[in-house]
Amino acid sequence: MNHDFIECSEVVGKQIEALRIFKDTGEGTELQIDFPDGTIFTCCFAAKPAIEASISRPGVGPPEVLQKYEFD
Repeated sequence: MNHDFIECSEVVGKQIEALRIFKDTGEGTELQIDFPDGTIFTCCFAAKPAIEASISRPGVGPPEVLQKYEFD
């Protein structure tokens, strides 16, 4: 499985009846595509928080970074 993209082969060749983009209401921006056969494709673009922290020692010039922590 390729983790760089998601293949949605079920929608290939389908005619689009309506396409809507909904504002982010806290869950993420949502894309909705309606098809004439009654099916609906939805996709939510949600940003996940990333945390970056560090321990440093100040001095003359840039601080010396002793340890970096990153979470995503």
